[in-house]
Amino acid sequence: MKDQIKTLARQYAADMVANRRHLHANPELSFHEFKTAKFVAEQLKAIGLTPQEGVANTGLVALIEGQAGRSSENRVVGLRADMDALPIHEANDVPYKSTVEGVMHACGHDVHTSSLLGTARILQQLRDQFEGTIKLVFQPAEEKAPGGASLMIKDGVLENPAPASMLGQHVAPNVPVGKIGFREGMYMASTDELYLTVIGKGGHGAMPDQLIDPVLIASHIIVALQQIISRNRKPANPSVLSFGRFIADGVTNVIPNEVKIEGTFRCMDEEWREDGLRRMKKMAEGMADAMGGRCEFTVVRGYPFLKNHPELTRRMRSAATEYMGSENVINLDLWMAGEDFAFYSQVVDSCFYRLGTRNEARGIVSGVHTPTFDIDESALEIGAGLMSWLALEELRVKS
Repeated sequence: MKDQIKTLARQYAADMVANRRHLHANPELSFHEFKTAKFVAEQLKAIGLTPQEGVANTGLVALIEGQAGRSSENRVVGLRADMDALPIHEANDVPYKSTVEGVMHACGHDVHTSSLLGTARILQQLRDQFEGTIKLVFQPAEEKAPGGASLMIKDGVLENPAPASMLGQHVAPNVPVGKIGFREGMYMASTDELYLTVIGKGGHGAMPDQLIDPVLIASHIIVALQQIISRNRKPANPSVLSFGRFIADGVTNVIPNEVKIEGTFRCMDEEWREDGLRRMKKMAEGMADAMGGRCEFTVVRGYPFLKNHPELTRRMRSAATEYMGSENVINLDLWMAGEDFAFYSQVVDSCFYRLGTRNEARGIVSGVHTPTFDIDESALEIGAGLMSWLALEELRVKS
């Protein structure tokens, strides 16, 4: 079976590259993946599948039923790919450069989608040789809260049939092409957006005694909130609090009436996440009040932290080692970025792994979310073949 998968992945590699380049040239933003969804549906129908369209508006779900000994006790494995692009102007000079001004597949979702389409072709070709069901999940809006994963779950993607496990892969521009990365347990952080408005009383900078200075209040708040993180989190729970926007729209001698602050809070523990947010809100509001002003503290809830089920991840790592060779399977570090695959991981046993796409010799080294991001496209053959193998190995597990 392994050799058959590798042969089919090689056979379909050119088509996967063509699909990836089509998607890359025609990116769509989160919640607007209408043409992308239509393209995916057409590809699935062409290999004999009947996709359920319109899940979470622009998502799709399709089933591949194994024909070798079908029964109601057979296992179901979910495979997920995200489809949306980012509001980034592409700077690459390539034939498949984005044709949509200011929109780019800078996070590799074109790779994920075309790879899963390749996986679908492989598994559909082999369906007479395995038992169980493969559930293909093509998901919208990974890049924008509340996240397409949460909406697909609400629309029943984890039901009828319910997958025993979910697998997802993500490009890794820091990992050489040909290598795969895994990490058991907590892997990626929860993501919450913080919006603070510090309100005082502005006026002439030469007469601070007649004012309530929101710039000074806001400055104290930022320092104090960092102390909450450093003094309250447990050592085993990594956390990041960063502020990237501080707007005090005065001039050299004019203090404004208010200050706008925007930041992000990320961590790896849901209990600490709630406690940290509560403490920050209380601190910011109380400090502003004590200094004669007022603080409006708003949290836009993002994704939970992503946890890779240890036993499932060990199985997948072992299967990947058999498929790729032990020298091509590496350990991953904690990553404080966020990913809405985390919603699946909070509900069902899940494994989210990384697909190497870096090629220094060819200058393919840019990180995700940059205008020069690109991949070594030989990763597509590897990604589709490996995901097919992992899925079939997981179908063999007895519940």
